[in-house]
Amino acid sequence: MDLKKYIRSIPNYPKKGILFRDITTLIKNPEAFRFTNDKIIEIAKKIHFDKVAAIESRGFVFASTVSYALNKPFILLRKKNKLPAETYSVDFTLEYGDATIEVHKDSINSGEKVLVIDDLIATGGTAEAAAKLIKISGGSVAGFIFVINLFDLPGNKLLKEKGFKTECLIEFPGH
Repeated sequence: MDLKKYIRSIPNYPKKGILFRDITTLIKNPEAFRFTNDKIIEIAKKIHFDKVAAIESRGFVFASTVSYALNKPFILLRKKNKLPAETYSVDFTLEYGDATIEVHKDSINSGEKVLVIDDLIATGGTAEAAAKLIKISGGSVAGFIFVINLFDLPGNKLLKEKGFKTECLIEFPGH
């Protein structure tokens, strides 16, 4: 299945100069959504990990199916002030601004390997922040799985240079 045909591209969103790759058109199609999740689960089965984490919010859509299918705990990496208990926080820079993500302090135990799933890798700021959160929590990153890699932006390369295993289902240019 050619997943690219299910991705909508929206120019100048969320700000001028950004070409936003929208996965809502993929997830509203049952066959494309099932195919995508089956592929992610297939990749995840080859990675040794204890828990699966997702980056808010579109990562939740895909990571929850991995958690369910492989019977692994699901960890939420959320935007600032969205988690009710004590958290660790990491600030980072996006293509279009600054942000903070957090994880509950009791989500990851020392030595646990965490698989991180998100819809897209662009500059790598959010994924790198997720890796820092996992490390602060005492865990390590088992790998990253992304639906989309924006291949002409540095994110995927940055993660690989830092020694992280990454897998992507499809690629698009970032601009």
